[in-house]
Amino acid sequence: MTIEIKRNAEETIIELEGRLDTTTAPALDKTINNDISDTKNLVLDMKKLEYISSAGLRVLLAAQKKMLKIGSMKLINVCEDVMEVLEMTGFADILTIA
Repeated sequence: MTIEIKRNAEETIIELEGRLDTTTAPALDKTINNDISDTKNLVLDMKKLEYISSAGLRVLLAAQKKMLKIGSMKLINVCEDVMEVLEMTGFADILTIA
């Protein structure tokens, strides 16, 4: 998986590409908790994310909990396959998806 961070005055955008699974989830967790710990508004751009596993879902849930305390988090450009997983697991109801 590739993680690219873009910042502007209002938000931090993390562009994800590839698979968010057991192998790659720790890298996203590190990025969210260490590399961009000062952001108030987090956007996860999932346009190029092909797959998400339960490990990836755990990272999203932890990020959502963290961001609710200090700002906001939303997912954008979620592909059909990933959206299906989010809907089946109930995550579509607890995450902000634009």
